[in-house]
Amino acid sequence: MSAYLLAFMAAMAVGGVSSRSNSFRTPAITLLRTPHEGIQPQTVLDREGVLHMIYFRGDASAGDIEYVSRRPGQKDFDSPIRVNSEPGDAVAIGTVRGPQLSLGRNGRVYVIWFGARAQFAGPANAMPVLFSRLNDSHTGFEPEQKLMRYAKGGDGGLSVAADGWGNVYAVWHATGSEPGEDHRRVYLARSPDDGKTFAREVPISPAELGACGCCGMRAFADDLGTLYVLYRTAAQNIHRDMTLLVSTKRGETFNHRALGPWELNACPMSTAYVSEGGNRVLAA
Repeated sequence: MSAYLLAFMAAMAVGGVSSRSNSFRTPAITLLRTPHEGIQPQTVLDREGVLHMIYFRGDASAGDIEYVSRRPGQKDFDSPIRVNSEPGDAVAIGTVRGPQLSLGRNGRVYVIWFGARAQFAGPANAMPVLFSRLNDSHTGFEPEQKLMRYAKGGDGGLSVAADGWGNVYAVWHATGSEPGEDHRRVYLARSPDDGKTFAREVPISPAELGACGCCGMRAFADDLGTLYVLYRTAAQNIHRDMTLLVSTKRGETFNHRALGPWELNACPMSTAYVSEGGNRVLAA
């Protein structure tokens, strides 16, 4: 996989989710190389113009996540900080199983990822969902937490979002009450204290829609605190529509609507992206 990334990807956004908008200007696109030939980079640009980035290094089945940042005017990134507290317990197998990044209030960074199977006891097909946050002094990451306590069978999709009120939302899709993609559900673990503690995960997607097992997903909280979760369904193993879950109640209740229908009796290993710019929330 290429070690390059597009630092700003608004030009590829294909669908407006909300319409609190003024005119949209296409920004300049800058090509950067990740440090240490890292793969699967994820970026967030904050309001002060600081670019936050994570990337994966090492064996795709048992590697490490590193975090770097770059302030406006700087040519190079700061020295990398390892995110995972246990060496080699992150995976980046395939195109959609890599770590995800979000930024909360006071500039705190949150990272979620799938843990390496070999590092944890349990079924051979089980990958734990792990989480860590930047410490109070912003000098390192706190010991990782294992978030998937009830659901089982995590695979392709996971993501993390944070709002300006200290709420952090960790999401992933996992096996439902019965085996099969058409019974998978999207699960949410919520934290009201900036990611310090999380409640037990609960399913938030309609059971009848399923979830595409090896497809990616994305969570995002906008400036108003609305939470968006974009994922691909797998109803009857055929209806693989890109579907948006929306909560204006801090993740307590959700509405859903299909954004892009697709009938396919296979897993396309697709990705998803949601971001905010120009007073619009955009989904790709």
